[in-house]
Amino acid sequence: MAEKKNVLWIMADQLRWDYLSCYGHPHLHTPNIDKLASMGVRFNRAYVNAPVCGASRMSYYTGRYCRSHGATWNFFPLKIGEYTLGDHLRELDVRSVLVGKTHMMADTEGMEWLGIDPNSDVGVNHAQCGFEAFERDDGLHGTRQVQDSEYDEYLREQGFEGDNPWHDWANSAEGDDGEVLSGWLIKNNTAAARVPEEHSETAYMTNRAMEFMKGAGDKPWMCHLSYIKPHWPYVVPEPYHDMYPPETWLPVNRDAAEKEDPQPVFGAYMESRICKAFAQDKVRDAMLGSYMGLIKQIDDHLGRLFDFMEAEGLMDNTMIIMSSDHGDYLGDHWMGEKDLFHDCSVRVPLVIYDPDKSADATRGSVSEALVEGIDLTPTFLDYFGGKQKPHILEGHNLMPILRGELETVREYAISEIDYVTRESRQMLNVAPEDARLVMCVDANWKYVHSHGFRPMLFDLKKDPDELQDLGASEVEEHVAVRKLMKERIFEWAGQHHNRTTRTYEELEAVTGLEPPGIIIGTWDEDDYEKGFGHSFSERP
Repeated sequence: MAEKKNVLWIMADQLRWDYLSCYGHPHLHTPNIDKLASMGVRFNRAYVNAPVCGASRMSYYTGRYCRSHGATWNFFPLKIGEYTLGDHLRELDVRSVLVGKTHMMADTEGMEWLGIDPNSDVGVNHAQCGFEAFERDDGLHGTRQVQDSEYDEYLREQGFEGDNPWHDWANSAEGDDGEVLSGWLIKNNTAAARVPEEHSETAYMTNRAMEFMKGAGDKPWMCHLSYIKPHWPYVVPEPYHDMYPPETWLPVNRDAAEKEDPQPVFGAYMESRICKAFAQDKVRDAMLGSYMGLIKQIDDHLGRLFDFMEAEGLMDNTMIIMSSDHGDYLGDHWMGEKDLFHDCSVRVPLVIYDPDKSADATRGSVSEALVEGIDLTPTFLDYFGGKQKPHILEGHNLMPILRGELETVREYAISEIDYVTRESRQMLNVAPEDARLVMCVDANWKYVHSHGFRPMLFDLKKDPDELQDLGASEVEEHVAVRKLMKERIFEWAGQHHNRTTRTYEELEAVTGLEPPGIIIGTWDEDDYEKGFGHSFSERP
């Protein structure tokens, strides 16, 4: 392999793990992602560390749990001083480049307190989550434009005018009389987006990634191509808008028994406005075909991107990762959006292709290892030849799995959600400091700890669809499993997570030593000589 190494890290927003053909979808064929899986390792049990965009991404980008970095919800600032992937890679002289979405909210109050100019190199680096923003676009411009993006300007250059072309063209359909049908209204999701496919967000971001690669220069790089779709608005251009009729849809996964005495937080979510909407068949029927079309469109453009990389000789020296920040309930479990811990929300696709010959033994394999989003940053460090940083990074390096040296890196996986901004908290009269759930999952069981309420428990072997909550079961086995899983969460919570300014090697070097000239617990000169190995007069 060429000496220079690169990474292409692809992330699709709100992509379910089971909506790719390499993960078993019978009708949504994704041959380009499937081909990537045949060249690398497909991880079958990958979990995000929070099933909501901002918190999940901040864990991916810092390699740290939400309880550690503190950005536990969308638009909660990542506190100044948190190291990110870009910071770690810069130490290795590797460019960390963004094309697309991060959902980063800068800690402007922290910068002001410390006297950091937001326009300085430090301020800009922090505001962009440590990335060099070749193009940042979080894709959430609303119905009224607040600030133009580069994509808005691009659309205007193509003749798609308006105050907010993102909404009026890329994320809206057109009525019989030429009127704009907003994509925010789900009833309009069956119609094609007004924008031609070649000018859609997915096509545009793919083009921008190729533009970066063409001019990347001689420095090794990590390019984070972060697609905005298949996240809502669920609007896709022709020909993808009607490519998937009802007979291609997976059946909705829910049971009336889930509504009978549900765990209180789950029950409150089911009664919330968004979930009550998605529990209606008409809502699912209007958006599901478009959701699938958005995924198919991404796969097609990835084929175009991979062909470009092949022609440029980049497939031989570039690790490629396909991932997602969380899933989408799509009406399953009477839910919409994400937030809770059923697999459709917290389990994500993860495919890693390593071009190095050391990974030849695992090509085309499927790993059942329990993997978390925070594992990617230490994996990238290893790939680029950097040292591991276990005093900062809480994830595990996956390179030994890619090389066939290990089968797994952990016994159980953890995910968290802070539901402080959701109406379910107020419905339950939960204080802001108590609005937190923690999931612990192993090979057989999934447990959700809920402060102030009973837990949830699922037997993943007997009930893979997660329809029978055993959180209140008095069966001896279930009681024992709940006890074990709660102990694991306590074990995890008891670990150090903020002692980040000293490496383990530094701690070993100073263990048992006092600062020069400081003498503690010594009776006399003889006692000193016994303890320090030299005379008192020779002390440093």
